[in-house]
Amino acid sequence: MSDKDVKINLNKNVDSSEVEQSAESVAADTAKANAELAKLTADLEELRQTLLRRQADFDNYRKRIEKERFEDAKRATARLVEGLIPVIDGFEHALAAHREAEYESYRKGFELIYKQLLDHLAKLGVERLDPIGKPFDPHLHQAVDRAETKDHDDGTILQVFQPGYVFHGRVLRPAMVRVAVHPKPASKEAVN
Repeated sequence: MSDKDVKINLNKNVDSSEVEQSAESVAADTAKANAELAKLTADLEELRQTLLRRQADFDNYRKRIEKERFEDAKRATARLVEGLIPVIDGFEHALAAHREAEYESYRKGFELIYKQLLDHLAKLGVERLDPIGKPFDPHLHQAVDRAETKDHDDGTILQVFQPGYVFHGRVLRPAMVRVAVHPKPASKEAVN
């Protein structure tokens, strides 16, 4: 072999080792890039999940705030209605007191104002309790008197002294009522 052939063989050996080193370098760079891509993909997925949780939290917050605002408005309206109940009672007393003919024109005016007030309260969700003939319910009625009778079922409301008012299921004032009770037979001990 000549020097020239040795140099060519050496160049071939050098070229193949450079190719191997270059291939190893490319493989290492590819593995490094794949690892970095996997890390970035994981970070992106984590950010997406965080964003979804934050959006859900914000939606829940918004719904809670809307509900609280609605409840606050309802409580404010209930306080206003509670303040108007004595005014309604005053109208009823005034209308009941003046039945004379000379007050007829005033009565008509008062009745119109009274009806408008009750209609407006009904639009707001206020219900008037006038439970004559219905069974006594301690959640809606306050028994201030009882009458012994066999003409009505036990616990039936016979008379309403003061009407009650309910606002969206909440009792603003219970109706004050007289309740029927069956007379109890005299016991042998009471007779002796």
